[in-house]
Amino acid sequence: MILPVAVEDVKREVKILQALKGHENVVNFHNAYEDDSYVYIVMELCEGGELLDRILAKKDSRYTEKDAAIVVRQMLKVAAECHLHGLVHRDMKPENFLFKSTEENSPLKATDFGLSDFIEPGLFWKKFHDIVGSAYYVAPEVLKRKSGPESDVWSIGVITYILLCGRRPFWDRTEDGIFREVLRNKPDFRRKPWPSISNSAKDFVKKLLVKDPHVRLTAAQALSHPWVREGGNALEIPLDISVLSNMRQFVKYSRLKQFALRALASTLDEDELANLRDQFQAIDVDKSGSISLDEMRQALAKDVPWRLKGPRVLEILQAIDSNTDGLVDFTEFVAATLHVHQMEEHDSEKWRLRCKAAFDKFDVDGDGYITPEELRMVNFGCIHTGLRGSIEPLLEEADIDKDGRISLSEFRKLLRTASMSSNVPSPSGIRNPQKF
Repeated sequence: MILPVAVEDVKREVKILQALKGHENVVNFHNAYEDDSYVYIVMELCEGGELLDRILAKKDSRYTEKDAAIVVRQMLKVAAECHLHGLVHRDMKPENFLFKSTEENSPLKATDFGLSDFIEPGLFWKKFHDIVGSAYYVAPEVLKRKSGPESDVWSIGVITYILLCGRRPFWDRTEDGIFREVLRNKPDFRRKPWPSISNSAKDFVKKLLVKDPHVRLTAAQALSHPWVREGGNALEIPLDISVLSNMRQFVKYSRLKQFALRALASTLDEDELANLRDQFQAIDVDKSGSISLDEMRQALAKDVPWRLKGPRVLEILQAIDSNTDGLVDFTEFVAATLHVHQMEEHDSEKWRLRCKAAFDKFDVDGDGYITPEELRMVNFGCIHTGLRGSIEPLLEEADIDKDGRISLSEFRKLLRTASMSSNVPSPSGIRNPQKF
């Protein structure tokens, strides 16, 4: 610890351990001390060894699906908790997960937060421009030098793939070769044992190993996936930082965009709403079926990377509360928290059908266009906040060709306006590569 940057690294790691103190799947921090020569970090003793050692000790080099799901659920809970605190672990790998004891059912504990860092408020996809982590588990966006919380989920996807089949999804003899595999190729789900692995497990891994970080499941969404959820308690699912972020963003949209999202939300079925229902129930503390202002304040007062004052929370609730009853019901919540980019990328054909169904709720005469007159007729349960008064300013946002009406293609673009894209540099190296 000669250089100031080394001192700051240690201070940051202690701060992170303090922030996560008490989580059942994070190695517990007791205290830190220093003398003239050393800094001492006192943590709980984990005697069960590394997850890596247990993987290698498996006779057939892989876990059963049930055992793998138990391990993965614990890793995802760590990632979701980190993200809720505004943290990214940035080095999730089997070597950094320890078992509390040697017992077969021992809880798993995350450790080594030396590469972890805090997210800058509001910059979830723009914070980290350096390349850190371990080559086999590094996410594509890390190599492109523009990464955030999603990179932890990718790493867990790689670990899950290894747990289920005993092989790495991306491999080459050289580090540069591994990077090329990560950036260009897809994991192989055809070789044995994948044909004998459940479709649910394969669907889960594929949704974690999506190269576009905006389409990839969040850690909290992944915890709601049926493969991981089996045997797990819904109450164990923490708040999703992206859901809280989406609610903050919703208030900034035009009324037309908000109405379009409500129309889109009404087209989803129960299976597609599973993860959002988990999130709604996590915020609806009194289980009344509606989120009150106090419950909204509690949710937005979590250790997120931004703090909201009371008036801002009220503003968000009022934007989401379309029927102005002072509460947010599940339908209103869904409209404000949809992951539109995920919907579009996961199933493009279903996305087109959904957009058409939402569009038709506006296109009363069915002529393929939404006119100012039809916009004035829109209500969607809004008693006081319907599209009244001058429609032209709202129409302009979506009317790209300026013909005074909105086509289906323009409507789809309106729904996608929150989607993000990036052009980022190519990789030039990685720090701390580790052999599997």
